[in-house]
Amino acid sequence: MDLATFLAEKRVLVENRLRAILSAFPASSGILGDAMEYSLFSDGKRIRPGLAIAACEAMDGDTEVVLPFAAAIEMIHTYSLIHDDLPCMDNDDLRRGKPTCHKVFGDAVALLAGDALLTEAFRVMTDPRESSASPEITQKVVYEIARAAGAAGMVAGQAVDVIYEGKKGTKSIVNLIHRNKTGALIRASVLAGALVGNANEKELKCFTRFGESIGLAFQIMDDLLDVEGTEAEVGKKLKKDTEKQTYVRYYGIAASKARIDALVNKAIAALRFLGPGADMLVQVANFIGHRSF
Repeated sequence: MDLATFLAEKRVLVENRLRAILSAFPASSGILGDAMEYSLFSDGKRIRPGLAIAACEAMDGDTEVVLPFAAAIEMIHTYSLIHDDLPCMDNDDLRRGKPTCHKVFGDAVALLAGDALLTEAFRVMTDPRESSASPEITQKVVYEIARAAGAAGMVAGQAVDVIYEGKKGTKSIVNLIHRNKTGALIRASVLAGALVGNANEKELKCFTRFGESIGLAFQIMDDLLDVEGTEAEVGKKLKKDTEKQTYVRYYGIAASKARIDALVNKAIAALRFLGPGADMLVQVANFIGHRSF
């Protein structure tokens, strides 16, 4: 199966589950639910839930068991985008070619929609009505996702990103931001699928190496797209990151592209133990290294 077909099929599964989750929120039938739905279904690529499913299937795991975790990861990712777009953060007017959540619903509702998506994601992962995973697997997956999303992961990266905007930084600061702000949740997506697929400790280390490599490559490509991409393809205003800590700023365009290639190769090498079973994850890694949006 080619990547486009895989992502299209899994996207349907994930979005059907997300709609079912939203429909179960009786308190969200008004503007809060509208704001959550608006951002969740704004034409996202669903790369993170796709990675969770691909990793699970690579280990011959049950797609139905990993699906609630995949949906929850997309809810957490969407919350982060809503908050990242707010005026107090990046102050973006466009996201995926559409007005950002706060532009449509106002700052306060957008903030609360993000809060609700983050909190409900953890309910989904631990609610036996939503998930059929064993308590042991659930605990491990929730731990990895919480670690990636919290103060030692995505939020830490976002905080350093904000603090160092317009200031002199270092290459180590850039790496810290990128590995946490973007890379951590991508790593957790891969590990969630691997854990549901009952990967052992040695295999989990390989999946970790894969997830960390493609996570960093993903953010470096974002830096390149901000410089070389088109607004029509990327779906948001570009060339806004000139005051931010980016790979392009400290390494230049050529070195950034070379770093992406090296990271993609490292990611693919990490999954050699899977043999042909790694095919879809390899396709995802190559997509991340060559995407234009």
